[in-house]
Amino acid sequence: MNLKQDSEPQHIPVMVSEVLSYLNICPDGIYFDGTIGLGGHTKHILSHLNKKGTLIGIDRDGEALEICRTNLQNFSSSILLLQTSFEIISDILNQQKIPTVNGILLDLGLSSFQLDSNNRGFSFAKPGPLDMRFDSSYSRTVSDLIQDSSTEELALIIRDFGEERHAKRIAKTMKKGKPVRTVEDLVEVIRRTTPPAHRNRTFARVFQAFRIAVNQELDRLKTFLNNFIDCLTIGGRIVIISYHSLEDRLVKHAFKNLSLNNRLSIHTKKPLTPSEDECFVNRRSKSAKLRSGERIS
Repeated sequence: MNLKQDSEPQHIPVMVSEVLSYLNICPDGIYFDGTIGLGGHTKHILSHLNKKGTLIGIDRDGEALEICRTNLQNFSSSILLLQTSFEIISDILNQQKIPTVNGILLDLGLSSFQLDSNNRGFSFAKPGPLDMRFDSSYSRTVSDLIQDSSTEELALIIRDFGEERHAKRIAKTMKKGKPVRTVEDLVEVIRRTTPPAHRNRTFARVFQAFRIAVNQELDRLKTFLNNFIDCLTIGGRIVIISYHSLEDRLVKHAFKNLSLNNRLSIHTKKPLTPSEDECFVNRRSKSAKLRSGERIS
């Protein structure tokens, strides 16, 4: 369903000027946005492309992709939007008979559209079903994951993906009481089992952990990082924005290994972070870290 422009959800893209600078856009180049969302960054990339330029936009969230399609309808460049996952970039380009691209962008954060939804379960502040799937065609929700997992498995998810020190206590409470099926159920479990100090951080860490687990986010990112380099032209650029240490660590190590093998020149020795002004305007940008590199062989 296409929504009217004035009724569409809004999302503020993070570190736009930095993204454009590090991509160093060629007007007739081919660019791959692996997390296109509502098209926030993509609009700015397209504004630097001419009619010969091409943008390939990927997202697992079909609802967001439909809104993005409407948002980008007035651009003259060639635009291809696909509901799939960025880690199969090689297959996507092969299917389109595109050998390599000039630039790749991944913004690994949740969009405001997803966080503000009342029926997706991404935010602990929004009551609703405990879903958290990016791709609604995937049958297993977070609620299903919790019901199907043992106490030990839940504790590992919360500890490893949320870096939460109360993981064991939270997991035990989840399996003892009534089934955890809604956002409110999970919030109540966390309230009962953790101290009030910094509780919002605990909410965020636990919700992050289950979102990562149900969407297999880190496995998908690892696969992408192992494969992306041959999808770039020589001199092609990659920009990745991450939002927590688990993602950033994977990106950092992958870039370092590629650099040691003389495949990638790292342009950000340390990750860039948003300016104070940007964080003031868009508080959700505060945890963003940007890393970039250029293929050299």
